[in-house]
Amino acid sequence: MRRIGFFVNPIAGIGGRAGFKGSDDPRLVEKALKMGFTSPAPDRAMRVFEGLLPLADRVKVFAYAGKMGSKILERIGFPHEVVGEEKDKTTAEDTVKACQMFKSLKVDLIVFCGGDGTARDVCSAIGTEVPALGIPSGVKMYSSVFAKDLDAATRLLKAFLEQDLPLREAEVVDVDEERFRRDKLSIKLYGYLLVPYEPELVQLSKSIIQEDADEAENKRAIARYIVEQMERDVLYILGPGSTVKAITDELGQPKTLLGVDLMVNGKVVARDVSEKEILSFLDAYDKAKVVVTVIGRQGHIFGRGNQQISPAVLRKVGLDNVIIIATRRKIKETPVLHVDTGDEELDASFKPYVRVLVDYNHELVVPVR
Repeated sequence: MRRIGFFVNPIAGIGGRAGFKGSDDPRLVEKALKMGFTSPAPDRAMRVFEGLLPLADRVKVFAYAGKMGSKILERIGFPHEVVGEEKDKTTAEDTVKACQMFKSLKVDLIVFCGGDGTARDVCSAIGTEVPALGIPSGVKMYSSVFAKDLDAATRLLKAFLEQDLPLREAEVVDVDEERFRRDKLSIKLYGYLLVPYEPELVQLSKSIIQEDADEAENKRAIARYIVEQMERDVLYILGPGSTVKAITDELGQPKTLLGVDLMVNGKVVARDVSEKEILSFLDAYDKAKVVVTVIGRQGHIFGRGNQQISPAVLRKVGLDNVIIIATRRKIKETPVLHVDTGDEELDASFKPYVRVLVDYNHELVVPVR
């Protein structure tokens, strides 16, 4: 019988829909809570373990106490043993303590639900001594220690319980959130975790594409086409990334590189907005469109770094009004795309293919899995 240690970072991802680009700063966590936002982590972890219920007799799960694990498994009736002490407010020290406890219990795998910050804490506690797997629930999740989405996490854990999967060292990377909030992307490698490996189910780490003259011209060509097609009195919701920013550059308008901004009639009307702000603007316009790009190598369209564009926003806008853009090089490096909003029905509606604008008036049909 396999032994699994399980815990959740109960504040992971709370900064996503709030537009805070992370959840490492306790002050911003408190602000997000006061604004009415909650962490998606408990529900995302619960969905993964619901999929494992048919195999519950094949695994002994040690769940950290309270909202860090045991309460989640209690909700779905998943058998487990409670370890650790329940706390009202949790910190990085609790993550380290949980991992060290699981290590002493000689678990075969530590399953954690969180983001890159959580992965850093896991790495600091166990390094490559105990295999680990992340259920993605942060804002960015640039590390390659996470399953691609919730379904992939369930499938990977089933494979781990039913067969011997190979292990590989996977990168734990994170950004400087303070610089990130100032539109400065600084990614640092913090170490490695041993991860059960199945290439179709584990995400790659994010790549930074170095921009040469051809890449820059490709972005400008995409931007020119988008600008020429823009409609009057339509709200344009512009996602993060330099490919999308090229649109506002073409119009001589300011844009946050790593936030979500709103544009009407060629002018930016709101910058770095939250989900609630987007929904408020949508109430004032008869029609809206979403423009997003693809995360390099990882292939995510929604669910990584743009959680402000939530399922509620996408349903209100309508999937026919979603425009996906990416340079030719990015699509060549990322031939399969993913959606991980947490809404199963919505995610499935993007499959099996989407159209991606890759140059001036030139689209490619790209698979979504």
